[in-house]
Amino acid sequence: MSRSLALAVLSLGLCPSTVLAEEGPFSIAASARLRVEAIDGQFRPNTPTNDTMISLKTAIEAEYDAGPVRFGAELWDARAWAQDIRSSAGTGEVNALELVQAHIKIELGSKAAGGHGMVTAGRFTLDLAGRRLVSRQRFRNATNAFTGAHLGWTAQGGQKIDVIWAMPHVRLPEDAAGVRADRVVWDQESTDLMFFGAQGTLPRVLNGVFQPYGYGLIERDSPDRLTRNRRLATLGARLFRAPSAGHWDHDIEAAYQFGKVRRSSAAADIADLDVSAWLIHAEVGLTLPGSWKPRVVAMFDAASGDGGKAGKFSRFDTLYGARRFEFGPNGLYGPFSRANMISPSARLEIAPSKRTDGFIAWRSAWAHNARDNFAATGVRDGSGASGRLAGHQIEARVRHWIVPGRLQVDAGAATLIKRSLLRDAPNAPDTGNTRYGYVDILLTL
Repeated sequence: MSRSLALAVLSLGLCPSTVLAEEGPFSIAASARLRVEAIDGQFRPNTPTNDTMISLKTAIEAEYDAGPVRFGAELWDARAWAQDIRSSAGTGEVNALELVQAHIKIELGSKAAGGHGMVTAGRFTLDLAGRRLVSRQRFRNATNAFTGAHLGWTAQGGQKIDVIWAMPHVRLPEDAAGVRADRVVWDQESTDLMFFGAQGTLPRVLNGVFQPYGYGLIERDSPDRLTRNRRLATLGARLFRAPSAGHWDHDIEAAYQFGKVRRSSAAADIADLDVSAWLIHAEVGLTLPGSWKPRVVAMFDAASGDGGKAGKFSRFDTLYGARRFEFGPNGLYGPFSRANMISPSARLEIAPSKRTDGFIAWRSAWAHNARDNFAATGVRDGSGASGRLAGHQIEARVRHWIVPGRLQVDAGAATLIKRSLLRDAPNAPDTGNTRYGYVDILLTL
């Protein structure tokens, strides 16, 4: 641990002199985030009742701007220590010394001439639509990344189209020993896993912004990796209006998923199942007048689960989406996801100053299908006898810039009050309610 911390500090110490070159063609930026988190009353099967983890995420990003052509790269180092040998920590928490971005960008068109855009080719990270299906991670220690090409084109009227063809990175190592050792292994990308699609952005539609999209995913076995052979198409749309003082805002998204998949990655499982799955998110908020900018939000999330019918599969696949911004912290926590869940939520957000913000939230959750794994917990009652009510979550978070733009502290806590499904299912651990907390220190240069 001491060697890795020393490397991060040394890297950041070298950055101030190069940050001064931002005005020229070459720029470099760096950040390091140290996190301490702990969980008690574990909800996952076959993991320790209590766990603690210290993690460090260090990122260094550089770009050379040669006019209409830019060259960029980002090194991302995500490590973790002190977790239990049976910890739930995996590739979402550990991805040591990975070049998540290495690309060339080419500017197209001209803002003055009616349209402009950018082609990115190589390794890159990306956010699309509401980040529920395609995202660059912010809270999670390791991020999603892709190798391929992305085109973003914006018309003079503000309409935009994004087109992508890419090979998603498979984060390595995946074995528990490799994760515990923070082993450095180059992430894999190949045509055995391909992601592609397009998204439109249309402003001034129904008092908001409309984003229709269609994504495809093709996955197949490779000599060193067995898969579920997912061949999925996801069609959806999002309509949103950004929050503003004294006004109502909204964010509504729905998606339908179809195609073929296998129930497991076992070599003997060669039966293709017909996929029919769905996702719904509905959110309405009101930002009240006042110096603290209070925003009251009501949300509803639902995603289909699988009923185990012969030849059918109906559990929604969230692809490469993020979930912290709606469902609470992940890391050692993270019981909720966009799969087999029906969940209303209410939240109160405040921002007393430009340096400080926070929120408190409540969420209740039921399984869409009582016989499927509930959300991201791994808890399942194949008979359905444990019912559908999983539990209730109370969550709070506060962030404060100690030094604006440079040093930030982020602290949060969550309590999961378990109900029948998470208490009575055959594989549910008898650990009582779940309590979780974390503290982050983020240094940005």
